[in-house]
Amino acid sequence: MRARRTIVVAIVAAIATFTVGAVAIPRPPALSTVTSGDSELVAEVRQLLEESPSVRDRVSVAVIDGGTVREAHFGATGGTEYEIGSVTKTMTGSLLAEAIDRGEVAADTTLGELLDLGTTPAASITLTELATHHSGLPRLAASPGQILSAIISKLRASDPYGASVAELLASARDAQLNEKEFLYSNFGFALLGQALASAADADYPSLLSERVFEPLGMTGSFAPTSPDDLAPDAPTGYTASGRTSDPWTLGADAPAGSVRSTLTDMVRYATAQLHQTAPGVKATFPHSQAGKGRTIGYAWITTDNVTWHNGATGGFTSWIGFDRESERAVVILNNTAAPVDDLGFMLLGTS
Repeated sequence: MRARRTIVVAIVAAIATFTVGAVAIPRPPALSTVTSGDSELVAEVRQLLEESPSVRDRVSVAVIDGGTVREAHFGATGGTEYEIGSVTKTMTGSLLAEAIDRGEVAADTTLGELLDLGTTPAASITLTELATHHSGLPRLAASPGQILSAIISKLRASDPYGASVAELLASARDAQLNEKEFLYSNFGFALLGQALASAADADYPSLLSERVFEPLGMTGSFAPTSPDDLAPDAPTGYTASGRTSDPWTLGADAPAGSVRSTLTDMVRYATAQLHQTAPGVKATFPHSQAGKGRTIGYAWITTDNVTWHNGATGGFTSWIGFDRESERAVVILNNTAAPVDDLGFMLLGTS
């Protein structure tokens, strides 16, 4: 009863805070008129964005054709920092493929072999099931704290995550599994990343830096797990309605979506995936069905010839995709919560 009362009080307080803050909501931003990059691509992107009006501010786009890279920036540069959200999952997938190649884990290694989950249902989940969203885990941990945090996040545009590793594991031990069919799960990818870190005797941000960022020269990319990991002037984004959003650093859920990167770095990442030179590139190869007409590798989704993933936090969206047959790739980074998937497919020439 006391726990229920605490949750109710917290929700009421959050609503009150939101109501007071709503009076001071700033005017939603518009797509920046300060542009740079390839003039034709700038014009094409501007037209496509104007055809699907939404709250926009800073946007960075790259189109890669073989060895040629064209960029378009609106209020940004190649070094502007963005939250890439769930595109982080593709990097966690790379870590799994790399760990398998190193012999640290196998595709059928279970969570219980790497994390303290006892004899709970979650202990039997394999790393491949996690990486392909076939684990049976729900999208989010179903703990009261996570549910409350999600509610408050909607009201206050704050980070809904932030659990410690110990809290994440406690949620996993309590988890009830669904049927092991495709079900997108941030919870599952958080556990996957922490399991791989455990297998390598490292923490997730260090592991990602060592095995993905450093080999590719991605010097502007990192995986924060706390606001303390951010610079005082770290960029923030806007919600779909134009409210300023708090940064998302995700705590122990970082492997599901905390990476911050730049267009310059993401071009390196996309090019390496396109030409199959990236660490853990086997993550891009289809493994399981992911709904009608789609397959999935380790996080990477393939629709027809396009292998892709999108990302979204409270104030940013992103998209990365490539078509090895046409030797073309696209990266889009955006500091508002407006979706950019359609733009990605259009620029890739598949829509």
